[in-house]
Amino acid sequence: MRHRQQGMTFIGMLCIFALVGFFAYAGIRLVPVYLNYMKIVRSMEQVASEFKGENPDQARMRISLGKHWDIDDIGQVESKDVEIKKDEDGVTLHVAYDHSVPYLGNVSLVASFDKTVKVQ
Repeated sequence: MRHRQQGMTFIGMLCIFALVGFFAYAGIRLVPVYLNYMKIVRSMEQVASEFKGENPDQARMRISLGKHWDIDDIGQVESKDVEIKKDEDGVTLHVAYDHSVPYLGNVSLVASFDKTVKVQ
């Protein structure tokens, strides 16, 4: 009798598809969050390259960062949330934030981001 049993049952296939669908839906919900993060990082790196090799003013850097974020339509974090620090090594741009997206019912997915860009 055992030698004739082959493959999965229909219920087994449904369980596998439900599990794959669960993770695929989470991925679909998180892709825009990571795309937004990549826009933020790209804008910070562009501002860092704009002010490369000079003694940048924090206000000018913040204005430039705000313009880049307006162009890229970044809405989760504002340019005033970026910490601009001057020290003996130069200037660094630092942003840290959490982004929450609804998943199923009252369950949400939370992604935490932390990025520091150094102005050379």
